[in-house]
Amino acid sequence: MKKSNSSSAEQLDTNANHDPRGRLQVADKKPHRKKKRMKSQKFREAATGYFFLAPALILLGIFLLYPMGAAFYYSFTDFYILTPNDISFIGFENFSYIWNDAEFRQAFWNTVYFAAIVVPVQLTVALGLALLINKKIRFRVFFRTAFFSPVVMSLVVVSILWTFMYNPNEGLINELLGLFGIPAQPFLNSPDQAMNSIIVMSVWQGAGFQMMIFLAGLQNIPTHLYEAADIDGASKWQKFLHVTLPGLRNIALFIFITITIAAFKLLVQPMIMTQGGPLGTTKSLVYHIYETGFNYRDVGYASAMAVVFTVIVLAVTIIQRMLTREEGGV
Repeated sequence: MKKSNSSSAEQLDTNANHDPRGRLQVADKKPHRKKKRMKSQKFREAATGYFFLAPALILLGIFLLYPMGAAFYYSFTDFYILTPNDISFIGFENFSYIWNDAEFRQAFWNTVYFAAIVVPVQLTVALGLALLINKKIRFRVFFRTAFFSPVVMSLVVVSILWTFMYNPNEGLINELLGLFGIPAQPFLNSPDQAMNSIIVMSVWQGAGFQMMIFLAGLQNIPTHLYEAADIDGASKWQKFLHVTLPGLRNIALFIFITITIAAFKLLVQPMIMTQGGPLGTTKSLVYHIYETGFNYRDVGYASAMAVVFTVIVLAVTIIQRMLTREEGGV
């Protein structure tokens, strides 16, 4: 009896597997339908996401990707803006001319000098202001608003304002220097002082934004770390070195890279305040590219310089990232 029961059970299982109406066959179809529903749901979610992203992607393509591609293409041509229908492919001729261009070399070193001074100074000023605002002092809200207010002002307006302040005859800064018996300084009219004057204005205008980022980072450092340092008898300087700075490392790295990229894109200040002078000492690389493309109408050569500039900024950013990773041991 047991043998017959077992054989009949096996026969039922076999029939169920081969029977298109059997339960096992129905059970096999359910996961398949479930997978189809999940795939269709994922597809709808992805389609909805891309639908909402479409306007931004279209604008990104029109105003970023297309100009980048066009600049790369024109860099291999002799495109002159007044003869748009007469374009010839000249290969790497524009790029070979860059290394013999004295104005390009001067603009490049002006930009490097500006970045080398602005980046550490603005980083230090922003951190100092954030440490000051983070303390419980009187009129803290007023100082925070005052330090941040230059950021929301137009850079063109700020440049015009500081041009009047730097006026060697009636400027506010020379008036203040006269109160201390210091003779009037030429500032923007001097090849030795013009770039440094622009640096001071740029630090004043941009430090407030980095200050707010540092302030957010300071407020996210756990207080128990400072309490533990107090128990260990650490001084204020030791707490700054061993608690504050490590807690701000990632934020400082972000600010360091963004300031560097912004410094290499120097354009508005020399354009408004000095027009690249005196003697080309304030002409930045981006200003030289702009002047070549729009004033001299040589779009092909300007595009080649823009491609080289992009490669330089990308290389500097990668080197910065590698150095900071090695220092941080990551």
